[in-house]
This record gives sequence, structure tokens and C-alpha cells, in this order.
Amino acid sequence: MLWIKRLFRRRHNYNGIILCALVFFAIGATAFCMVVNSKESARERARAEQLAKGGQKELSGAAAAVKNAVEEKRAETSSVHPGVPIGTTEPADDQKVVYLTFDDGPSENTKKILDILAEYNAKATFFITGANKECRHYIKEAYEAGHTIGLHTYTHDYDKVYASDKAYFDDLAEVGEVAKEQIGFVPCFVRFPGGASNMISAKYNKGIMSRLVESVQDKGYQYYDWNVDSGDAAGCNKKEIEENATTDKINHIMILFHDAQTKDATVEALPAILKYYSEKGYEFRAIDRSSYVCHHGVQN
Repeated sequence: MLWIKRLFRRRHNYNGIILCALVFFAIGATAFCMVVNSKESARERARAEQLAKGGQKELSGAAAAVKNAVEEKRAETSSVHPGVPIGTTEPADDQKVVYLTFDDGPSENTKKILDILAEYNAKATFFITGANKECRHYIKEAYEAGHTIGLHTYTHDYDKVYASDKAYFDDLAEVGEVAKEQIGFVPCFVRFPGGASNMISAKYNKGIMSRLVESVQDKGYQYYDWNVDSGDAAGCNKKEIEENATTDKINHIMILFHDAQTKDATVEALPAILKYYSEKGYEFRAIDRSSYVCHHGVQN
């Protein structure tokens, strides 16, 4: 009987050992599966991340392509194309539009004006000169912010600009190169020094404006005057500029401002002017190839 009891105990120990072995095996197998699954999950995540990155690259590539196409189209339509009409003198009457235009820049005031325009999500047009080389980067900044760049004059010296037809176009070509350096092309939008109706040109060349208004358009440009004068060129103060530049009597308003270094009053008056037109339901637009064209009567 003793040997039977010993055998029973021995078998009982074997069962315990076997049971322990099974438990350890199960734990090891589970751990192994967890490691395998973890590695597979990591691989899946890596594949997913790679696909996501690839998708993001494709999306960013597509977005960049669209952006480039838009910019190319914008440059194309704003460039000089002889024989292609620009703008209309008979815009839709039911639209209420303000064209903010700034002459004589760039300057440090150009930067201040750009910041104010951004606050109101307003677009404008800058008719540039060759002045202030250190500020020319604002031309590019304005263009990249969605504003239009036009050509005013390189020297703004009336005796040089209006000495002859050739002198005018030489000056225009020079300021055109300034624009090209900053935005990559020569714009077709032009504002004459003093406007098309200026009389000072007669002092230097009789009848030159009558010829230039025709020849600039023949060469693929369009010139723009204004129907509202802020008075800042005459040295008006902030309050006077606000009063001069605001009206609700017409739907298509083209305002003459200046962003030269001395025009601090223009910068100070601009927020109130933007607020006024915003509350009156006007839209602020930059000049483009389809915009309203404001022409003065030529007096020389």
C-alpha cells in the first residue's frame, strides 16, 4: 500500500509540473502573439503614415499647381497686350464698388496702409514710382497680398516726363522695370503724373496729353484718372481727407490717395474712410483688366 501512495504522490507532482508548464506556455504564447501583433501594428501604422504623407504631398502638390496657375493667369491678364481692350467706362450700375488708388509710393507709409487694408479685407491699387529704392519690397508685398500694381512715373519730374512723347515712354519703361523686378512682369495699368487732364504738361509740350491718351492704349496700356480726390496731395489734414474721400452719390468710386513718405494724414484718415464705405455696403476692389475705367477730359 505504501508504494501505491508514493506513486500517487509522484503522479500528482507530475500533474503540477505539467500544469505549470502549460501555464508558462500559454503566457509565453500570448506574449509572443502580442509582440507579433505589436510589430504588425507598427508596420501598419508606418504604412498608413507613409500613405498619409504621400497623400499630403499629392494634395500640397495639387494646391501648389492650382496656386501657380492662378498666379500665372493673374500676371498674364495684368500684363501689357497691345490690341487687347482693357476695362469699361460703363460698369453695372447696380454694383457699389470703391477703387482705392495710391500714387507716389512705395514708402514706409505703404507698409502702414497695407496693414490697415488687411484689417478691413480691402483691396487697392498702387501706382508706383522709382522713388525710395529701400522700400521697393513693399511693391511685391502689396502684390502678394492681392493688391494691383500700376505704373505712375519713375522720376515724377514734369519737365522730364512731358518733354516729349519719347521722354514719357522712356520714363514709363523705366518704372515698368521696377515693377518687373518685384512682381515679374510689366503691368498694363497706368496713371499719368497730374492725371490726363493736367495743364502743367502744356508748359513743356503743347498737345502732348491729347497724343499720349491715344498712344498708351495703342501700346497695350490703359490709363486711370479718378472721380473722387482725397485732397491729400494739397496737404489736407486727417479730417479734411475723410470728408473729401467719402460720398454715397455714385456707385463706382475711384479715389485718389498718395502713399508717399510725407502723407501721414492719409494713413490716419484711411480707417474711417474704410469704415464709412463698409457700412454703406460698398465693396473694395483692386483694378483689374475688367474694371471700371475713369477718364478725365483732356485739356492739353
